[in-house]
Parts: sequence; structure tokens; C-alpha cells
Amino acid sequence: MRTFTWPIALLLAGLLFQTVAFAVLNTVVPLWMEQSDAATWEAGLVGAFFFLGNLAGTLMAGGVIRKTGFKGSYQYACMLCAASTLLLLVFPGALAWSGLRLLTGISCALVWVVVESALLRAGTLQTRGILLASYLVVYYLGTVLGQLLLGWFPSDMSLVVTEVCLLSAAAMVPLMFARLESDSAGALSSVHVEVRTLLKRRSVFLGVVGCVISGVVLGTIYCLMPLFLKHQGMDHSSVGYWMALLIAAAILGQWPMGRLADKYGRAFVMKCQSLLVVAACAGLVLKGGLMAPSLIALGLAGFSLYPVAMAWGCEEASRDELVTMNQLLLLSYSIGTLAGPSLTSFLMQRYSDNWMPMVIALVALSFMPVLMLGGGHGRRKLSR
Repeated sequence: MRTFTWPIALLLAGLLFQTVAFAVLNTVVPLWMEQSDAATWEAGLVGAFFFLGNLAGTLMAGGVIRKTGFKGSYQYACMLCAASTLLLLVFPGALAWSGLRLLTGISCALVWVVVESALLRAGTLQTRGILLASYLVVYYLGTVLGQLLLGWFPSDMSLVVTEVCLLSAAAMVPLMFARLESDSAGALSSVHVEVRTLLKRRSVFLGVVGCVISGVVLGTIYCLMPLFLKHQGMDHSSVGYWMALLIAAAILGQWPMGRLADKYGRAFVMKCQSLLVVAACAGLVLKGGLMAPSLIALGLAGFSLYPVAMAWGCEEASRDELVTMNQLLLLSYSIGTLAGPSLTSFLMQRYSDNWMPMVIALVALSFMPVLMLGGGHGRRKLSR
């Protein structure tokens, strides 16, 4: 059986276009709010609603997929992203944008669940890790391209909205020619029954905690790093390039971190990742010539926390449990992404921008006692 079939290739191609659209919006929306003299806490609120949408979308995904299948759910998600982005031009203000970003967050989570679940069900025990690693590379590559678009084209609001709508439309085209297995009801219908039992497993508990920590780290980075960089005196293009550097480092870190986790154990690698995140955040606080190495280190360690935690959580899962595990871990991640920007934006507004790297460092440090108590190595490769 081939690892990369034609439907999988088309699915990943569509994901690339849609990820570029999400990446552009995630960076430019807080910058637009800063231009309109919105307070930092308002930007954080709008960002938090996007991640609240991620949470809601994760919970809704099972029912949507059961009714419309993978293909139909994916197409609806792309249309929802385009519509909610277009309405940003019509309804200004933090309150209206919070609602619209909530809808965009729902569409984003639905895309994630559809793609990840389709790959999990299409793969075998031997190919699942390769498929999910490829998914992450495509996802982060799309995110880098989204940041670079901000430097290649003007950040005029109407132009960016048009770009996002076109990208969402382009993301739908590959799936028109793909035939995906859509009978996922059996895998998703037992989610409410399975979760309590799954959480009794140590590997699942540690994976869930790791995904929450990762969500706080990545949610804060995605939502507030553009503002942090902008407040250092950078223009929109420079912010895009620095964000591209950060996420390019995230791409480079995926395979090495995964291999190290398989060889030396997930607990050991996640301890090293947490310490590297703390060191990177210290560099961001000190600024000066440490900006580039700090962002690279943060990309390498911070962005690879999530796949290692996912791998740990799925370590003992059977094939029938994988989609349920995917939803549980993504739900945990979404909770972290909701909490991170909400708290950090308040601290940045009340005290200083340095609270952004400080919160990330404190959260990473808080994971260390859990890892020490949890023990275990988690070397069996079943996921990303």
C-alpha cells in the first residue's frame, strides 16, 4: 500500500492554500487593530475569540463530519473562512471582529479535524507517523508563506481580504477531485464514552497536559508576537519576515525533535524543549542582537512541543481510538490557546510587552514538575 495516495496528496495541497489564508489573518488582524488605535487587551480579546472558535469547532467537528463527510465538511470550512473574513470589511470594531474571528476559528478547527482524521484513517500503523509529519510540514510551510505574503504585497485591508477569499476558494479545488473515506461516524460517535477511560492512562494524561501547555505557548505566539515585534519599532513587512523566520525554524525542528523523542524518550526531550523555550524567552526580554537566535530557538522548541505531546498521548491508542484521541488532544490544545492570549494581553496592557515572553517561559517551566512526576519514555512511534 502506497503511503501517499492521490487523495492524500490532494488533501495536503488544499490544506496548503487554506493554511496560508489562516496565517495571513492571524498576523494581520492584530496589526489592523493596532492601526485603529485599539488597546492591547482588545487585540488579545479578538485573538482569544479565534481560539475560542478553535475550541467550539473541535467540539462540533464530529457531528458535522457525520452529516457531510470529510469532503463536505472541509468545503464548508473553507467557505466559512472566506465569509467571516469578508465581513471584517463590513462590521468594524472589537466586538464585531471578536464574533467574526470566532467563526474563522471554527472553520480552522474543522479543517484540522478533517485533515488529521482523514490521514489517521487512511494510514496504517507503519505509515501514520509519516503522514502526520507531512501534514505538519505542509501546515508550517503554509504558515511561513502566509507571513512572507505580508512582505510581498501591501497590507491594505481590502487587498488582504481579497487574497484570503481567493486562497480559500483555491483550497476547495483539489478536494473536488479527491475521494476520501467519509465513514468516520464509528470512530467519532464514542468520544463522550471513551474520554474518561482514556484519561486514566498515564500517557494520555501527560499528552493532554502537554497539549494544554503547547496551546498556551503557541496561542500567545500567534496572537501577540506580531504586536510584540511591532512595538519594537518594526513595520508590517519586517514583522512578517521575523514571523517567517520563527515558523521556518518550527519546520526544521519537526523531524529532529520527533527522532530524538523516539530515541531518548518523550519525557527527556520535552524537558529539553521546555528549557530551550525558557532560554529563548530570556533572549527576547534582553533584546539587542539576541532577537534572531531567540526566535529560532523558540521556533525549534516551542512549536515541536505539540507533536511530541500528541505522539505521547496516542502512544497506547488503538486504531479505533485514534480519532477520539485526536479530538481530545486538539480540545486540550484549544483550551491552552484560549487561556494564553487572554491572560498575556492583560499583563502586556497593564505592565509591559515583556510579559509576553515571560508568560511563555513560566508556562514552559510549569511543565517540568509534571514531566518529572510522570516519568516514562514513550518510545513507541504511533503518531507525529
